[in-house]
Amino acid sequence: MRALVVYCHPRTGSFTEAVRDVVLARLAAAGAEVRLRDLYAEGFDPVLSAPEHEGYEAEPANRLPVEGHVADLMWCDTLIFVYPTWWYGLPAMIKGWLDRVMLPGVAFLMPDAVNANIRPGLTNVTRLGVFTTCGASWWLTRIVGAPGRRTLLRGVRLMCAKGCRTAFAAHYLMDSSTPESRARHLDRVAAKMDRFLGGQVRAKEAVA
Repeated sequence: MRALVVYCHPRTGSFTEAVRDVVLARLAAAGAEVRLRDLYAEGFDPVLSAPEHEGYEAEPANRLPVEGHVADLMWCDTLIFVYPTWWYGLPAMIKGWLDRVMLPGVAFLMPDAVNANIRPGLTNVTRLGVFTTCGASWWLTRIVGAPGRRTLLRGVRLMCAKGCRTAFAAHYLMDSSTPESRARHLDRVAAKMDRFLGGQVRAKEAVA
């Protein structure tokens, strides 16, 4: 298993960081090869520049400004996002990562003489996980439409392998969370990860 974890939070010591650490621990227990992209820590620029936009469809030169991220994306079979939900959606850093890294010829194939629509490019990705926190409640997030979750688990998933397995966990009402609610959520993340990885964690631990 080759897992790419895309992590997004501006501060150290956050609860989102604790969620990330649980995700990484369960991947390690499953014996996965892991690449972590901490977007804030590495100073990732989320802005799609004018030159990048102009050359957006120029394959493979379009990969050059973000070639390391593209290499990670094409390497992995498991793609996991860990981030806080802001205004019901993705932080600008994650959205910018999608804009700049999910390129034609990488995440999707452009229409051509035979195909009128785009086609999946991330057929190497067979697992897609999303772990987030929300200040709003579950019901308010659902009323608004949960745009962040939908972008990743519908939009990105459509570009992945057919039958791509998914996992999702969110701690809602973070502004009124308690130590107990946060501890319960971390347990839930661990359980979700174990199911997501299809028993590989338990098998690895049994051998150990």
